[in-house]
Amino acid sequence: MEILNLILVGLILLICVMVGVAFLTLLERKVLGYIHIRKGPNKVGLIGILQPFSDAIKLFTKEHTFPLTSNYMIYYFSPIFNLFLSLLVWMIIPYNSGFISFELGLLFFLCCISLSVYSIMIAGWSSNSNYSLLGSLRAVAQTISYEVSLILILLSFVFLVNSYNLMYMNYFQYYLWMIFIMLPLSMVWMISCLAETNRTPFDFAEGESELVSGFNVEYSSGSFALIFLAEYTSILFMSMLCCLIFLGGNMNLFFYVKLCFISYMFIWVRGTMPRFRYDKLMYLAWSMFLPLSLNYLLFFLGLKVLIFSILFS
Repeated sequence: MEILNLILVGLILLICVMVGVAFLTLLERKVLGYIHIRKGPNKVGLIGILQPFSDAIKLFTKEHTFPLTSNYMIYYFSPIFNLFLSLLVWMIIPYNSGFISFELGLLFFLCCISLSVYSIMIAGWSSNSNYSLLGSLRAVAQTISYEVSLILILLSFVFLVNSYNLMYMNYFQYYLWMIFIMLPLSMVWMISCLAETNRTPFDFAEGESELVSGFNVEYSSGSFALIFLAEYTSILFMSMLCCLIFLGGNMNLFFYVKLCFISYMFIWVRGTMPRFRYDKLMYLAWSMFLPLSLNYLLFFLGLKVLIFSILFS
């Protein structure tokens, strides 16, 4: 009975995430439209509300093409694996009803985002195209670089909270949100999330100006839709994690308002920022974010030692 309940709740979560992703794409197209001083999608349904579903039907019913020189099985399954990892990571959400109690939730999250690098790398390599291979190599270098700063920021919280369980983030922010005592870290986290999800201004894996369309250049129809879904699922998850860690982890209605605002910020940045230069991206990760997050980590470690020495002296 417990396993059946787990499967049922998992399916409901899956459907809700997919619907959320569909409307996030609509929100992006609407917001980008108004930023460009034009209308977004407004023909399908009332004010274009059914546009994501018509796009999904169009993409999944188109003919699936694949390059003759590609490594077919790996080429075919890498977008599916990418979406699977993006959805799997949603299990760590600390529901008050206790869906799955993850004592090592943050470690599970780091494992999943580390594995998602492989799916992008293999997607680019297996299609046997120079542009897609270059795009995947860029994506791997970028993701690994910014994972370092993400891990160090999360370690700072682990030292403060003394647990890998995300439920404790809620308890420790009962009186004061973490963003007020860690404003620089929250900015670093937000920028690292943009780089981690390959979003503008760090979308070098999909640099149209020099790589046609990057690692997904050979993908079409359903496979392209799966890559697209995986990216937007990651954006939604990173927004949720940002709300949990910095903006109070209480899972009430206001939590989802904050989640929508952080997701809107991803879109806002895309509409206003030009693309970075690749060497500047790497410089930002290794010469600025790494020292800052390391210093904060050492500061929190020292603070923890100081508090324990005062308490037990």
